[in-house]
Amino acid sequence: MDFALATLGLTNTALRGRLMGLYLKLDAFPEVPAMLRRLRSAGMKTAILSNGTPAMLEAAVKNTKLTGLFDAILSVEEVGVYKPHPKVYQLAVDHLGVPASAIAFQSSNAWDAYAASAFGMEVVWCNRYGQMRERLPGSPGREIKSLAELPDLILPK
Repeated sequence: MDFALATLGLTNTALRGRLMGLYLKLDAFPEVPAMLRRLRSAGMKTAILSNGTPAMLEAAVKNTKLTGLFDAILSVEEVGVYKPHPKVYQLAVDHLGVPASAIAFQSSNAWDAYAASAFGMEVVWCNRYGQMRERLPGSPGREIKSLAELPDLILPK
């Protein structure tokens, strides 16, 4: 947030506070609850791995009524660096107890998808808005427009 505000030349602290407060009230995309339930009913572990603070993530999960649908909610605060640093992706490996190659990582942020791929995760990029591909190391293995498509891609047939 601070970088974006500085880039735009905005220094209004009240605006920053208001925008940060909105992070606590975000909605999930409509397909997310059903998709998470389907993955979990198939025995998949689910997690959030975010640059957000634990308080922001807790509020987001509660506000979107997704409580109980995650095995882990992981914040970068645990490792002290932000994505795309490899320590962040290692956090998921450590908490889930599986190798990076066994993790199906989803992100709507191209830079995050590419970094997770470069780390060795199996990546599905949710490119809802038809963004251009990044010019970064790694490459998402698959690309979808909605998370409703995800279970059919990663669940055994």
